[in-house]
Amino acid sequence: MTDETTYDLVIVGAGPAGYTAAVKAAQSGMKTACIDRSPRPGGVCLNVGCIPSKTLLDSSALVDAARNKMADHGIELADIRVNLSKMMARKETVINQLTGQVKKLLDTNHVTLIQGNASLSAPDQVDVIQEDGILHLKTRFILLAGGSHPVTIPGLNFDGNRIVDSTGALQFDEVPRHLAIVGGGYIGLELGLVWKRLGSRVTVIEMLPQIAGSLDGQISRTLKRSLTRQGIEFMLKTRVVQASAEDDHVTLTLESGGKAETVICDRVLVAAGRKPATANLGLETAGVKTDSKTGFIQVNASYQTRVPNIYAAGDMIPGPMLAHKASAEGIAAVDAMNGIESDVNYDTIPSVIYTWPEVGSVGLTEEQVKARNIPYRSAAFPYTGNGRALCLGETDGLVKLIAHARTDRILGIHIIGPHASEIIGECTMAMEFGASAEDMARVIHSHPTFSEAVMDAARAMTGRS
Repeated sequence: MTDETTYDLVIVGAGPAGYTAAVKAAQSGMKTACIDRSPRPGGVCLNVGCIPSKTLLDSSALVDAARNKMADHGIELADIRVNLSKMMARKETVINQLTGQVKKLLDTNHVTLIQGNASLSAPDQVDVIQEDGILHLKTRFILLAGGSHPVTIPGLNFDGNRIVDSTGALQFDEVPRHLAIVGGGYIGLELGLVWKRLGSRVTVIEMLPQIAGSLDGQISRTLKRSLTRQGIEFMLKTRVVQASAEDDHVTLTLESGGKAETVICDRVLVAAGRKPATANLGLETAGVKTDSKTGFIQVNASYQTRVPNIYAAGDMIPGPMLAHKASAEGIAAVDAMNGIESDVNYDTIPSVIYTWPEVGSVGLTEEQVKARNIPYRSAAFPYTGNGRALCLGETDGLVKLIAHARTDRILGIHIIGPHASEIIGECTMAMEFGASAEDMARVIHSHPTFSEAVMDAARAMTGRS
């Protein structure tokens, strides 16, 4: 079957950038189609990324609390068992609920959702290859929002069983005895904590001298100490030289400081980062340029590629691969198509690691401030001095503020501690409005709350701790 339809906007990808842009465009009066390979919209985030990983993190946190924390509160439990299949089924229920809501949102706004493989055959045409034929979509504008996929490492090829990517690590049908994780970034740390809580021995292998390399150094060191206390093993400044997968185990040959070492485990998660999914989209045919080294699509400040009517957003363009960053860019790209100035402030995009303690960060790290020769002051407040943290029994962590030495304007806020993922929103708002440390010190917070630690760190900055 061959068919042809005309649209104002065709979007490749139904992830956070794609579906958010689709709704924005439809509400702006544009006839819009959104194409995705998956039968469920939501992209990596909703289907095999943010949502399922956080669901398992929350479920495994309850297991950890029952086994290791509730007794301190006078709650004594016995015979605690993990029903992994039920836990995984709950994860799927959450995914189905959210992807169903996205589909309903698209339907309500009259966005045409099309399943198939998209390819640009011209600057104004997208072909959708389906099982029963090809759809030819003529369009005024195209938005490339196809997301990303895991980076592969030579010698560590995914087999879907012993050596897996993050998607595979979300679908284990049994708790690994020993899980080795190649890569100490956000994905590896979060999934490592899930399986550690459920009973795995977890070893994280990282080439760099610190985990979560983009974090402020003090926060990274604090996180490593906390995760080590929880039983996760770290091998830093170590690289995988070779991997040999057998029926029931994997043998990893490692190199560190010129010395070889062997690790035997039953599963390996390769979490060495992600790269833009730009292959097989016909970008060259349409005249769209990608960076030869990184694979990112090159865009201007309005998210236009070098082909004026073709735009790109999300993981396909440079910047942190975060769902909320992608959504903001999708909306900004649609605004640009309609001649509206829209801006994404990359200096105030928050990031979160959903370990426990959680990590929330926005703005510059202390290392970045030093590298730019910016005069600065910093102050920190530990959660050992926070009343709510003491009530909960979760005092591991701190809030760190970095401010300009002369203007007092906040340059960065970094939190490791309970519910940092929620508190960082307040900090992002403050930075977006150009707040100073003095401003934050004067904001009255409810007592007792975890967010008081932000106020207390600001007071420490101003010498009134």
